Parts: sequence; C-alpha cells; structure tokens
Amino acid sequence: MKNQTDLKNLLNKIDHCGYPAYKELKGSYQFDQYMLCVDHVQGDPFASPSKISIHIRGGEAAFPTRLYDRKVKRIALQDHLLRLFFTQIEPFSFKAKGSGKSGLLSVSRCGQEILERSGCALDEKNGDLVLRMEVGFPANGRKINARELQKIFFEYLPICVKKTCFYQSLDPDMLDDTAKLAEDQQYIRDQLPKLGLVAFVACGSILPRASGISQKPMKHAVEFQSPKSMEVTLQLPNHGTIKGMGLKKGINLIVGGGYHGKSTLLKALELGVYNHIAGDKREYVITDQTAMKIRSEDGRSVKNVDISMFINDLPNKKDTTSFYTEDASGSTSQAANVIESMEAGAGLLLMDEDTSATNFMIRDELMKKVVHRESEPITPLIDRIRSLYEKHGISSIIVAGSSGSYFQAADCIIQMDHYVPREITEFAKSEADKFYAVHDAAPKYQYPVFERKVKEDRSFKNNNRIKIKTMGRDLVSINHDTVDLRSVEQLIDGEQLLTLGYMIQFANLHLFDGKKSMREVVEILDASIDQRGFAAICEGHNIPSDLARPRKQEIFACLNRYRSLNM
Repeated sequence: MKNQTDLKNLLNKIDHCGYPAYKELKGSYQFDQYMLCVDHVQGDPFASPSKISIHIRGGEAAFPTRLYDRKVKRIALQDHLLRLFFTQIEPFSFKAKGSGKSGLLSVSRCGQEILERSGCALDEKNGDLVLRMEVGFPANGRKINARELQKIFFEYLPICVKKTCFYQSLDPDMLDDTAKLAEDQQYIRDQLPKLGLVAFVACGSILPRASGISQKPMKHAVEFQSPKSMEVTLQLPNHGTIKGMGLKKGINLIVGGGYHGKSTLLKALELGVYNHIAGDKREYVITDQTAMKIRSEDGRSVKNVDISMFINDLPNKKDTTSFYTEDASGSTSQAANVIESMEAGAGLLLMDEDTSATNFMIRDELMKKVVHRESEPITPLIDRIRSLYEKHGISSIIVAGSSGSYFQAADCIIQMDHYVPREITEFAKSEADKFYAVHDAAPKYQYPVFERKVKEDRSFKNNNRIKIKTMGRDLVSINHDTVDLRSVEQLIDGEQLLTLGYMIQFANLHLFDGKKSMREVVEILDASIDQRGFAAICEGHNIPSDLARPRKQEIFACLNRYRSLNM
C-alpha cells in the first residue's frame, strides 16, 4: 500500500503537467492515523470536483460502542460527526488557489433533521469510520498546481480529521447527549402505537421557524402547551418525565383563524417523521413514521392507479380502477395521492385545506341539492374518511380554516388561538348539530388492489453514460427524464433526491421485470440499503459523498411521478 510520502512524491512529479495527469493520484494512501483514498478525479478544473474519502479503523477512532449500538444512535452519531467535519472544513474551502473549482472543499451541509447520509458512515460491527467529501484539485488554467493540493492533503485535511474523527479529540458529554437524545426520540416513536397515538408534541416546543429561508427556531415565539384534555406524560430513558399533546388515532381536525398557527403545527407534524438535532426545539415532536402529507398536484402523471374509491362513472366512461393520465387535475391528483399513500403503507394522512382541491375535500349542502350525487363522479374525502380509519386503519390530521364540514366526522377538534391549542371537540360538534345537513349515502367501493407491476426500460441496458442530476429539492433528472418532486413536501434535502435518482437507475437495471409489484421493488430497494448501505444502489461505482436516505414513502412518491415508468 502506498503511503503519504508516495503521495507527496507523485504530486511533485506531476506538478505543472496537463490536468489529466491528476488521474495518476487515484488510489489509497496511508497516513499516520487514517487512510486517504482518491476515489475519482475530475476531468478538468471546471468539472464536478474530485471525490475523496477518509478511512479510520475503529481502534484508532475509538468511539465507545454505547454511542452506536443501536441504529438510531449510529445515525445520530454519524450526523453529529458530519456536522463537526463541515464546521472544520468550511474555513479551508478555496484557501488553496487556482482556476475553476480549485481549492473547493465540500461535505454535506446538514439541516435541522437527522438523516442517514453517505458523507459519514460508521461500521456498527467494528467501529470503522468513513468520511466522504469533494475536493477541487487546484490548477493554473489547465496546468496542475500540485503545491496547492499538497496544502489540502498535508495541512488542511489532517487538522480537520484530527479534530473531528477521534473520540479523544471530542467532547464526550456532547457525544453522550447526542446518543441519549436519539434514544429518547426512538422511545417516543415506539410508544405511539402502544398508546394509541399518531403524534406527540412536547410542551415547551417552539414550532414556528425563524423565516422562510431558515429552519432554525423563531426567537421569542410562543412555546407550545398541550390542552389538559390531551396531555400525555412519558417517562423517557434519559430525559426523564416529559409532557405533551398526544394526538390519538382517528380523525383529527385543526381549526382556527388565519395566522394563528394551524399550518405551523401541521408542518411540525409532517417533519416529525424525522428526528431533529438538539436545539431545534422540535426534538420531541414525533409523528407516525409512515405519515404522508397529501395535497393536490395539478399536472402530475398518474399511472394505472385505482382511484375508483373517490372517482368513478366518468362521462367519457374512462376506467378509474386502472386510471392513467399525463396531466391530472387537482382533485384527480389528490385522489391518486391518497391511494398511492395507502399502497406505500401510510398509517396517517396529513392535509391542509390551503393546498387541497376543494371539490375533493367537500361538497356543501347547497351543491348537493343542486347537483345530485348521480351527476357527480367525485366522492369527496369527507364521505370516505371514516371508512379509511375504521376499515383500513388510516388516521388523518386535517387543517381547516374556512369550512366546518369535518366537524361531525372528526374524533378530535383542536382550535389554534395565538399559537395556543385548545381542544373544542364537544363545543364544535354541538354547534354542527344545529345545522341541517344533506346526507347522501356514499357509493360502495372495492378496496384497491396494489399489484402494479413495472416493466424494464431497455434504454438502461448496456448504457454506461446514465446521468443523474438534481435541481435543489425540487427536481431529479435521470437520463434527461425529469421527475418533479416539489409537491412531495416531506423530502427535505436535495441529497435525498440524488439517492432517489440512483434508486430509479438501479431498479431499471435490476428490478423492473414486469413480475415484481411496486411494493416488492420498494421493499428490495429499502432493504438493500439496510444490508449494504448506499453501495447497494451505486452499481459498483464509488459511493458519492452527497447521498441521503429517503423513507419508503418517498421512494413510492418518486416512482409514481417518474413519467418514463413502463407499466
């Protein structure tokens, strides 16, 4: 194996050569306490940066097993180390000079949520640690500037690695706190089904965010306080006693005036499927892991989805048990989103009237009198929401500010008043009983059969130039086919979209065969990462440094919006 001296000699040898000579650096080099691997070398100083990784043996890193002996603690530790590495590496970015992307040092920039990322991986068996990053290899024009790269490899990186990758260099109390918080969050998550809850919001949480561009907690915001009638007390393994609002299984309705915190509470609940870092003030906002945020989505494609539960008897006689369109309306898209969420195993649906199709959600009394049911192909959600829960075990949390139609259907009604929740179920139902209502019997329906099978796309076979690109958190492109995910609101990081792109590529190459159902494909993709990490979907190539794991629900959502899906 080559060592750091070999690396330095090689750099001296190729100095001032043409940029392609950098490719000679590819390989592994042993430093005193770690191994530096040059995994991929960029083609020129203006291309995507080179990929390098830092490998440290478990005995050298010496992190105690108690910090990663459970999956949730391991992911929290990886996340913590990656954040530390980012803070160390950022001041050195572009200190090495040159043209194009020379001197760039880039690692994952983590948000408030804790995600499993390729940027940092710790082996649960032996404690081996891997950090992945991108480096812009320096050049003057298109001539190698090896002296500047030497600064990166022999001055900057050793400092950053030493300060972040070894237990003895870090604050042990902070590491213990990270593990304890993860353990407590998982405890609450495990307790939800046992207590008959779909969500828990701790008293003292700060739900409003600083601004539209900052997910940090708002300063001087109102602390969340649970209504006494909904208060739940938990005894956490580490934090001790904690109180908060427990939202029960069933139909939950959030009402209130504009700007009083309805959507803010819903947003906190939809992101409660992820654990949050200490100091976020939503650390103990925990939601059913399978929860799906549902909205209308004009213009999305729908492929062979059974939406007959909500839409049937179309004037054009089009079959809605296997519905297909390249340009869905608001109501059709929302109906498809509900059915696809059921296919994805969602146990909780989250909806906000602001982003919903009105004709999918309700039909008011006057409209029922004027347009009879036999003339309306849409069965609104309000007529199905009870059976969704009682027959299929799917709960719901709905935000409504302008319509009281759901008062009678709801099991629990919460009014947000100046960001303070009040439970008003009894009062709201008594007021609703005073109004005359036209009750039409909802038409019968067959439970959707989730056996959609995807055929292979032959364009992926023997294609070594498959390109995957992302555009922020909104779009991912695979072979120039763009998947629009801007309405999948629980995707919170562009790195999740890149992972979804690799998953689509892998599925096209190995899983789509016309025999496996969509459910089977998603299960294989998710289980593969559990077993082999991100390497499972990277086709034997070097693992990119900027992958983040999505939930199974978002894998379904991505496949459903992939217009080139061959069904």
